[in-house]
Amino acid sequence: MFASVIIDQDVKALNKVFEYLVPDGIDVQVGARVCVPFGQRTLQGFVIALKENCDYDAAKIKKIYGVMDDFALIKGELIKLMGFMCDEFHLRQTSVLRLLVPSEIREGKVKELFEKYAVLGDYDLQSLSRAKKQQQIIQKLQTEQRMLISDIKQQFGESAVKALIDKNFIVVEKQKINRTPLWLGRDDKAVTLNAQQLNAIETIQGNKTFLLHGVTGSGKTEVYMHLISRALENGKSAIMLVPEISLTPQVVSLFRARFGEKIALLHSSLSAGERFDEWRRIFSGEAQVVVGARSAIFAPCENVGIIIIDEEHEQSYISEANPRYNSQEVAAFRARFNGCPLVLGSATPSIDDYQRAMDGEIQLVEMPVRANGRPLPKIQIIDMMNELRAGNSGIFSTQLLCDLAKVINQKKQAMIFINRRGYSSFMMCRECGYVAKCNDCDVSLVYHREDNRLKCHYCGKQYKVLDVCPNCGSARIKQGAVGTEKIVSELKNLFPDVKILRMDNDTTSKKNAHQKLLQEFASTKPAILVGTQMIAKGHDFEDVTLVGIIDADQSLYRADYRSAERCFQLITQVSGRAGRSVSEGKVDLQTYSPRHYVYKFAANYDYKSFFKKEANIRKTAAFPPFSKIIRILFCHSDENVVKDELKSCYNKLLKVREKHFDDIIYMDAMKSPIKRIKNLYRYQVIIRMRLENSRAIENEIYDCTLDALKSSVFFEVNPENMS
Repeated sequence: MFASVIIDQDVKALNKVFEYLVPDGIDVQVGARVCVPFGQRTLQGFVIALKENCDYDAAKIKKIYGVMDDFALIKGELIKLMGFMCDEFHLRQTSVLRLLVPSEIREGKVKELFEKYAVLGDYDLQSLSRAKKQQQIIQKLQTEQRMLISDIKQQFGESAVKALIDKNFIVVEKQKINRTPLWLGRDDKAVTLNAQQLNAIETIQGNKTFLLHGVTGSGKTEVYMHLISRALENGKSAIMLVPEISLTPQVVSLFRARFGEKIALLHSSLSAGERFDEWRRIFSGEAQVVVGARSAIFAPCENVGIIIIDEEHEQSYISEANPRYNSQEVAAFRARFNGCPLVLGSATPSIDDYQRAMDGEIQLVEMPVRANGRPLPKIQIIDMMNELRAGNSGIFSTQLLCDLAKVINQKKQAMIFINRRGYSSFMMCRECGYVAKCNDCDVSLVYHREDNRLKCHYCGKQYKVLDVCPNCGSARIKQGAVGTEKIVSELKNLFPDVKILRMDNDTTSKKNAHQKLLQEFASTKPAILVGTQMIAKGHDFEDVTLVGIIDADQSLYRADYRSAERCFQLITQVSGRAGRSVSEGKVDLQTYSPRHYVYKFAANYDYKSFFKKEANIRKTAAFPPFSKIIRILFCHSDENVVKDELKSCYNKLLKVREKHFDDIIYMDAMKSPIKRIKNLYRYQVIIRMRLENSRAIENEIYDCTLDALKSSVFFEVNPENMS
């Protein structure tokens, strides 16, 4: 028997399958982690296939040393998924394998955790007449029956316990402990489903993809839970993805109340021990419902009965780090493999997916009204140019300040949304124009007043704040656009007696910070929560009656064909946090472009009209979903290396363009908008082509990148971030 093995070394030269002989007496399964000889070294690898014959001279084939675990780590479905991802996203096999098996298990850094308990064995109290502490331990166990060894040692001392164990007077029993992630306590309330929820549950069946378009507060989460319950009743498992770690505490608390210990949580903020235990619970079948961020789609569950992607429009579902992949396409593969429904849920579906629904490629299910029958909050568009003309040059409009005062007087809650963290976006010298930039990244540094530091939001480096300009010596330093810190500072001055909370990457970096912050906000009235897009979706606080949107234009005028779509989505999502219970909700949207079509449609929650206009613009300009964009990104610490390899690749691409001249709409090589990140120079080729024959052309384009041996090369299809 011969084994096809992938070596667990993520380098381009080893991106191939190696053949090994399976010695007699060693039981090897597909998916097993094995120890193998490789040159002069011993490495670990994963078996992806077993076969009777070898493609090489069998006499020269080396033998597997042994199997490293008592079970195969990668299940058959995930082996097939690996092949799909390598073909679909042009990835290395070892890169994908590292998604399938957590590093805690692959690297052997974490083991199962056990607690030791003491129970009585065959004891003789008379023989302990002089050992008073040992007698006391026996008497205590006679009463308690079973105690933690650590507790007994703390009460009576280690030597007394050791003596009793040596005499077999007490016996040590091990019990496995699960390191369970913290979750918010919540009762499972009985919910009477309305007609639109019942229709959605009844419709979503079979091996199909469904786009669940439900307004904010329409009860999509309850639909999800009923679909999962149905899968469990049929003896199947379920996977549900959420876009933000900040959403998992509330979602998991709801799901735990409904499904108890059947639920497992997977996301990047878990400790190593928690991730190890949750993965093992899923692998063993102890947990049948997996909830988590993007990586949860690789959960090792079997017989999947439903896959749900909540807030399906979110760009966080597309990995922008190596390996780069689209979670939705991975989910679609797993749904096809298991013959189960894939549900894409959103109040603001992506233009791409709504177009697929219009084309009949996926099935549209609509939930157009809130579950409680309450109206969506009124959105008031506030022209900040009028505020300036009236002499108000501050951050907040007169209307927003007035509405905040009302919320506070009524002992209610408000949310203030600004999608920029820190105190100010840059520091600049007014005399010579110098802007403080990161030494390793081609970006301006953000001022964080709380730490009194300048920080790079790309590599994390920190610098001293500018007192004087290092270029000309001037003390005239200007601060840039405001962020969450500045908003909080201003609000504390305006409302000193009100609890002001902030939710962004800076305040939620510590473990369980999301849960604690959300709990504090939920239990405080009046209160104002200031945050980035972390607060824009999923959260359900019944006393939030006002949402303020500061600088709505920030996401509107980016150099990205999706900017209007993202602006509409953010406005709609964050607006949906208001008025979710009996109190009426209101949204104050501050803008310098009040007549832009995005605000017109957003103010009326008119997604269909927005889609119609946006889709028409993209079709006319030949942008996705009516075309395909490919981005090839070259990165290296030596700029000349990047330029040389980019040029070599581009010369080959010119021949591809000549061959497919009618299909390739645009092609050019350039510096990336952010030229350097983490001291790596970044150059790229952008190609836009028609959809017809695009897959075959895509493969030809990818082949042109294979000779780049020094640069890191990233191949992206319809990338979410072009910078």
